[in-house]
Amino acid sequence: MDGDRRSWPRCLLAGAVFVVCMAGTTLPTPLYPLYEQKFGFAELTVTLVYAVYAFGVMGVLLLAGNVSDAVGRRPTLLWGLGFAAASAVCFLSADAVGWLYAGRLLSGLSAGLFTGAATAYVMELAPPGGRTRATFVATAANMGGLGCGPLLAGLLAEYAAEPLVLPFAVHLALVAVSALVLVRLPETVADRRPLATVRPEGLALPPQVRVVFPPAAIASFAGFALFGVFASVSPAFLARYLGVDNHAVSGLVVALAFFASTAGQLAVDRVGVARSLPVGCVVLFAGLLLLAAALYTDLLALVVLSALVGGVGQGLTFRAALAAVAAAAPADRRAAVISTLFVVAYTGISVPVIGVGLLADVLDLEGAGLVFIGCMLLLVAGAGAYLLRRPVATGRTSEERT
Repeated sequence: MDGDRRSWPRCLLAGAVFVVCMAGTTLPTPLYPLYEQKFGFAELTVTLVYAVYAFGVMGVLLLAGNVSDAVGRRPTLLWGLGFAAASAVCFLSADAVGWLYAGRLLSGLSAGLFTGAATAYVMELAPPGGRTRATFVATAANMGGLGCGPLLAGLLAEYAAEPLVLPFAVHLALVAVSALVLVRLPETVADRRPLATVRPEGLALPPQVRVVFPPAAIASFAGFALFGVFASVSPAFLARYLGVDNHAVSGLVVALAFFASTAGQLAVDRVGVARSLPVGCVVLFAGLLLLAAALYTDLLALVVLSALVGGVGQGLTFRAALAAVAAAAPADRRAAVISTLFVVAYTGISVPVIGVGLLADVLDLEGAGLVFIGCMLLLVAGAGAYLLRRPVATGRTSEERT
């Protein structure tokens, strides 16, 4: 019992550190219109700045997705916090658009180190029999942190001085506190090896994972693609077409999508992992239709509703995909396998975002958004049909067997 009482607080503290790191990755979202005014760049630049982050994440996951399995969770996460701090410094120093690219790249390196390692760390800190709840803590920390970023930045930008300075100064302070918390948490990797022994594994898919991975990856790609476009261009859409120039409102709208994702993740316990993947695709489909209607009618209510519905669908698919993949992965490869799933997810964040930016230079932002939605509707429909025909066979997790 004493172990359980100590394990859950440690698990939750690790989740809080995860929140702080991920909040930094979405902190600039409601500030992009201000950067557009300051530096005079076009919509394509906004999407490229946003996508640089995703490429940073994928680069780390591909080259060092397995590093925490070797050197330990805590050293890896401390490096991630270091990159997060460096990213904040870049934004604090920004006097040209190059600083934004550098800040987003460093933010991507931070998130790349955190996604697999922090997810595995939170799950490993949980007491015996608590892996299911710990999976929710990890995924909720990920998505909740992503939601806290635009909400915090929007509130500070609208109601405090120095809108392009204060959000990053606050985040820098939170990163420092997180580092102090992290050094007091225990290491969970028993057989640690020197960094020199780590070799890039690329996309790690042990035989046990290969059956469950394809449908999980398809659903994750679709959900993250919706979030990527929503987070990168919705503040500009709200300001340009709906006349919403309140940064707090823009940040809240984006945050609602991520918070709704957390609610969707919570629903997986009732719906079940296998059913949550196809059901999540159906909900995602509905969210995309609502977003198309919002673009066509220029109604704020529909934008908010699309954020909520799409977020729930993404949460259902994301947590179910993560749970299924983590349960199938061997313990000594878990972080690397989780990192592989995130590579697919962050491909969904980056590639469609760049496509929307390119189309916005030819069409207007609404037209580019509608083209994106049409493509995503086809993808989500195909993913849902695939999952109905070949449902994920989760079997019993290692937690249930023990």
